[in-house]
Amino acid sequence: MDKRKVAVPLVCHGHSRPVVDLFYSPITPDGFFLVSASKDSSPMLRNGETGDWIGTFEGHKGAVWSCCLDANALFSASGSADFTAKLWDALTGDEKHSFEHKHIVRACAFSEDTHLLLTGGFEKILRIFDLNRPDAPPREVGNSSGSIRTVAWLHSDQTILSSCTDSGGVRLWDARSGKIVQTLETKSPVTSAEVSRDGRYITTADGSSVKFWDANHFGLVKGYNMPCNTESASLEPKLGNIFIAGGEDMWVHVFDFHTGEQIG
Repeated sequence: MDKRKVAVPLVCHGHSRPVVDLFYSPITPDGFFLVSASKDSSPMLRNGETGDWIGTFEGHKGAVWSCCLDANALFSASGSADFTAKLWDALTGDEKHSFEHKHIVRACAFSEDTHLLLTGGFEKILRIFDLNRPDAPPREVGNSSGSIRTVAWLHSDQTILSSCTDSGGVRLWDARSGKIVQTLETKSPVTSAEVSRDGRYITTADGSSVKFWDANHFGLVKGYNMPCNTESASLEPKLGNIFIAGGEDMWVHVFDFHTGEQIG
């Protein structure tokens, strides 16, 4: 008889429209936290272990497409269809600043040192805001080939990662010069891209493929074909021996990182 353990999920009620982005904080002295973005315009903060609701960030006037927490889980940021990215105090829920854009903001990310906020969206421009001088004009990095879908920092904030909704590949930019230093080629637009917690791998999802790239030398380490078109993939952060992927079949699949075999 198959005696596999069946994981019982935590069900976190609260959003009134589809949830489009999730972000877990690193482990802090107070535990770890989960922030969620939804088309209902109100990001929510929860206890990452229990799923208990902590608070709702209120102030956006359009769908929220992206959300994140800084390394200490003291601040949160969100990108919205109301043409703004907002900085929030994660302890009080207060809006600290609203960064105006000229079109929809689809992605945002705190730098590792927590002093900078990176945004991207329909304007096809990467912007870097200095959180120590929030009223100062942002620094703009290059012009992307299409609407920006994902952004991330790596190499101790020396490199920026981005992908576009309407063209394949992941672009790696030198944060100082604003020049593209490498492109990770994919056949389809990359719908998900993340840097592993230990900084070793870049995990991407494009079409029905999940790929793992060396985050330092940028070579392809592993690539697996999925059972269906995949929207998102993530490598398990502690041991790195499994990864999950989810897509159009409405299931989250669990795979062995080393073989690509589906195990759950």
